Amino acid sequence: MHFALESKLQGGLHAFEQRLARRTLPVPVSSQTDRDNLVDFTTNDYLSLTRLPALRNKFLQKLTDAPNILGSGGSRLLVNGEAHAALEKRLAKFFNSPIALIFNSGYHANVGFFSCVPQPGDVIVYDEYVHASVHDGMKASRVEKARRIAFKTNSVDDLRRVLLGVRKMLKEKSAGMGGDTSSVFVSVEALYSMDGTIAPLTEICDTLEELFPAGNAYLIVDEAHSAGIYGPQGRGRVAQLALEHRVLVRLVTFGKALGATGAVLLTNELIRDYLIHHARSFIFTTSLSYSNIIAADASFDLLMDGTGERQSARLQENCVYLVTTMQKRLSTLGVAPKLLSIPPELCIERPGSNPPSPILPLLTSQARALSDYLRSLGIIALHVTWPAVPMGEDRVRVSLQAGHTREDIDRLVKGAVGWALQVAEKESKDSGASRSAGQRYEVAYASKL
Repeated sequence: MHFALESKLQGGLHAFEQRLARRTLPVPVSSQTDRDNLVDFTTNDYLSLTRLPALRNKFLQKLTDAPNILGSGGSRLLVNGEAHAALEKRLAKFFNSPIALIFNSGYHANVGFFSCVPQPGDVIVYDEYVHASVHDGMKASRVEKARRIAFKTNSVDDLRRVLLGVRKMLKEKSAGMGGDTSSVFVSVEALYSMDGTIAPLTEICDTLEELFPAGNAYLIVDEAHSAGIYGPQGRGRVAQLALEHRVLVRLVTFGKALGATGAVLLTNELIRDYLIHHARSFIFTTSLSYSNIIAADASFDLLMDGTGERQSARLQENCVYLVTTMQKRLSTLGVAPKLLSIPPELCIERPGSNPPSPILPLLTSQARALSDYLRSLGIIALHVTWPAVPMGEDRVRVSLQAGHTREDIDRLVKGAVGWALQVAEKESKDSGASRSAGQRYEVAYASKL
């Protein structure tokens, strides 16, 4: 490699090192002994379906019965596999959608939609925390940068402010031109993957319909982290709130709660056909293999037979237990927020206002150190830094699963709070304390278990 290129690449990595944000791939769990001794709070296998013998057995039986299992033959425009078409038909019916179109991943689906469906002169309004795939799709679109506008996450008031400005802009642009032909696309996630917060979807729909009664404002909901967890048979938040006919597009991914690979866009026939003609992330890629499709189909069997709802109930019990336990420990032991805190909007003070979230960010100025400490205790919970989260908002992201036990959760809480108190003790100048913060923690924690 030429020294000039090597120097530039090393310089780019050095900038991450200076911010303590240099990324590395996680150490593989290499043996069954390691897997048995580690508690994993990292994966998005929320329903723990991948651990269920029932899913493995269904998958293997479907593989045995399937006429094709290897490869897919190429792009869907070249080879439209029978299994792919059958799964799309099944998903359209399951999610109460006019039609469904499978993509290789949620990233491919978001990039495909936002890069081609919004037209020149249209406006895209998006929650400031939407996934990077939406941003990449917008950048590749024909919508000019000035017409791609963010609003504060989950704030209906700020969304209204932005939309009023958009409405005024479109009205001024269309004056004397025989009426406005622009569309407004609003992009949100049902459950935000780094903050664990839940979007107020009903209020967003109400706002769109109020401010754009002509029907030219459309909601696109990313259900990547909410499908399988919420709604009847795991159909997601849109279905839970009965908003199917008020949302233009839903994205459901198979790789998280469903334990498979791939994604599907749920929409109408016109948009499906337009995507087939223009979405480069759909056209110019080999489609998912037959075995991937079979695996996803097996996962939906478990949603339909009630297994998913039972797993979801266990998961949501775990969510409530973790938040209430962590909140209680932090409040009674007085850990400094800069060392360890959880977002106040996730604290369970008004049960019933929002369903529990399986994602809990442990906010800390020393996220890498906390993650390393937890790993030393046999707990995997990885730190997250920029650009996955805004600069200065580092955290250890905890991903709960139905298969976690109360003992697993207690171990996590004890480890995280114990670490924070050890750090606080080291930083403290009060050498005359009769009992160290760490000792106080051990006594206080033991008395509450």
